[in-house]
Amino acid sequence: MTDSDNGKLDTSMNLRVFTFLGCLLACIGSFAQTDSLATKTSYKKRVLDATELDFLMSYYTQEGENAAVTGGIGTEELTDVTPTIVVTIPLSDDEVLSIDAGISAYTSASSSNVNPFDGDQEADPYVASSGASKSDILSTLQLAYSHSSNDRNTIWSINTAIATEYDYFSVGFGGSFTRLFNQKNTELSANVNIYLDTWNAIYPSELRDQPSFVPFEDEARNSYSLGLGLSQILSKKLQGSLSVDVIYQEGLLSTPFQRVQFSDIPDLIIQNFTYADDVERLPDSRFKIAGGGRLHYYLNEKIIFRSFYRYYADDWNIRSHTASIEIPYKITDNLTVYPSYRFYNQRAADYFAPFNEHLSTQEFYTSDYDLSKFNANQFGLGISYTDIFTKIHVFSFGLKKVDISAHYYERDSGLNAMIVSGGISFVLE
Repeated sequence: MTDSDNGKLDTSMNLRVFTFLGCLLACIGSFAQTDSLATKTSYKKRVLDATELDFLMSYYTQEGENAAVTGGIGTEELTDVTPTIVVTIPLSDDEVLSIDAGISAYTSASSSNVNPFDGDQEADPYVASSGASKSDILSTLQLAYSHSSNDRNTIWSINTAIATEYDYFSVGFGGSFTRLFNQKNTELSANVNIYLDTWNAIYPSELRDQPSFVPFEDEARNSYSLGLGLSQILSKKLQGSLSVDVIYQEGLLSTPFQRVQFSDIPDLIIQNFTYADDVERLPDSRFKIAGGGRLHYYLNEKIIFRSFYRYYADDWNIRSHTASIEIPYKITDNLTVYPSYRFYNQRAADYFAPFNEHLSTQEFYTSDYDLSKFNANQFGLGISYTDIFTKIHVFSFGLKKVDISAHYYERDSGLNAMIVSGGISFVLE
């Protein structure tokens, strides 16, 4: 991937990516075979001593006035509650099974306006419709199995996932490989994941019976990702890591219910609502690459500095920079607070334009402000309590850790959001 603005990458680029994936998997296989022939140690510590149980919960709320569902204007109010349970089970000294099940229940003012006329109020992009599309539930289930070598220097894993909601279904699978060297001071890792998604396309209500409207023929979307990582302990106080992620997507990358209005076609306004001229149309392929690094510095027994930077680019001409810092401060052996700050800068995709500024002669178009130019800031504060000796018990489970955090996010386009999340970890004794 280069920084040129020439549009889609050619087919040869994609073939090189998949050839590289194949070579990587072959190398992983040879590493695993070598490790299986290694001399077994007389004693080894279990990877996981006992079953662990995590209860996670988050509450997210946002507001703004650039809803893509109504063409780049209108309310973006949304709330989302996400309870999740994660069970991690040791199958043997070397094997661990993880089960992650959760739901995401949301209410969205913007998606309620897929049909702004099915409620009991006047249609208006800045007012949520009370119709059926105002809320939905996303259900997810993930399974992961990992195996560690006798010397704990080689770890491989496989995973699978399923996600479903009213108009969307996804199945995914993948694996990872990690190798430690240099007395565990150096770590190399690789992961590969594939997601196969299917839309049940829902279009804006005013377009469904329009003879001139052309629905999408293919409602499938496939995503392929490769991640490579290098972590190194640089000194007693400094640790660094580098990572590269490559993603290729193909299929229906447009959101079927996001409207677009054309400036060269007269507007049709009913009540306070501007009808769509078409839905979002985006290319059927996308190539993404991101590279970043982390530095963690141990200042003293109380303070650690954690910094992160990432650069992202894709063939839709989006470029972005992410930088963040987190400073955990240990108040006591059990209690830690961690303030954080994150900055994000993004250049717009070639296909973005605000409400009513696209032309009907264009091939691709979107008014989704997630693909626009913007800067964003995020401020956070978290508190973590660790029960070192699991003194607190609930039935047969001892308390391991409690985490609570809050983050405030704002874009210069007007979107702002708040997320409060927490988790409680138990270990079976």
